[in-house]
Amino acid sequence: MTLMIDPPLWPAHGRRWSHLISDTSFAELHTFARALGIPERGFDGDHYDVPAHGRRRGGAGEQPGAGAGVARRGVATAEAQG
Repeated sequence: MTLMIDPPLWPAHGRRWSHLISDTSFAELHTFARALGIPERGFDGDHYDVPAHGRRRGGAGEQPGAGAGVARRGVATAEAQG
């Protein structure tokens, strides 16, 4: 089980965003996001969008990752789950 979050590099809606992904399963990702209070509307296909200020809610087991690497692992998880 690995959950990863990249630095808040992605601009949208006047903020910077991070991506929270799991390299194991979407079920694990959804459970973790709920535990952190990240709303379901933050789920974007294979990851959760987390605003820079929301990253501070973390520290519950996610690993820091680089933006492109996190995105690639999230896509691989999505493809594996069909």
